[in-house]
Amino acid sequence: MNQLLLDLEKQIEVFKSQNLDTTELEKSLVSLRAQIKSQRTPWDRVLLARDPNRPNGIDYINTMFNDFIEFHGDRYYGDDGAVVGGIAMLYQMPITVIAIVKGKTVDENITRNFGMVHPEGYRKALRLMKQAEKFNRPILTLIDTPGAYPGIGAEERGQAFAIAENIMEMVDLKVPTLSIILGEGAVVVLWHSRLPMRFGCLKMRFTPSYLPKVLRPFYLKMPLRRKKSLA
Repeated sequence: MNQLLLDLEKQIEVFKSQNLDTTELEKSLVSLRAQIKSQRTPWDRVLLARDPNRPNGIDYINTMFNDFIEFHGDRYYGDDGAVVGGIAMLYQMPITVIAIVKGKTVDENITRNFGMVHPEGYRKALRLMKQAEKFNRPILTLIDTPGAYPGIGAEERGQAFAIAENIMEMVDLKVPTLSIILGEGAVVVLWHSRLPMRFGCLKMRFTPSYLPKVLRPFYLKMPLRRKKSLA
């Protein structure tokens, strides 16, 4: 169905380039989009939120801001490719931008760790937020992550403490903070929604308090009455 939609859009563009009437085709396109939307399931929304071809945090930064200067490292251990942050200009006003970024190719995803943040990524984000507070700059965070990285190395470097420290420090930030979910929100939303900040999200996103594939084996073993209560 989606391929049919793309083919129809291309056909309309070709006809327009030839100065042909595309009124009926455009009506069919609107009708087809409405049909696809009405048939979209919750899992379709999950797949759309995870689509690697969607714009990621870097795309938004390059489109929205001028003169973005990226900062690296947490000054303790190293840099985390999953977190991109720095200073940008928005209408001649300097702001701090922090984005959790997924890659669009295999190599990019390896560099970005599939958008899963290490402790050094959380510490880098906190360093940038405290710097923004010091110089009275607003903070924008762009979220697209399946969750914090659950590896042994991350736990050894203090993953839980890094997350807890971020929450504790963000509660006391004295500058305006806006947080936007671009795709996956995962458990980040649970603690972001409790902080004193502005919070928003794009239409095609999902914000679970658990990972669907992790929960599925447990869900299949539940009694039928329990499944109905969760539906």
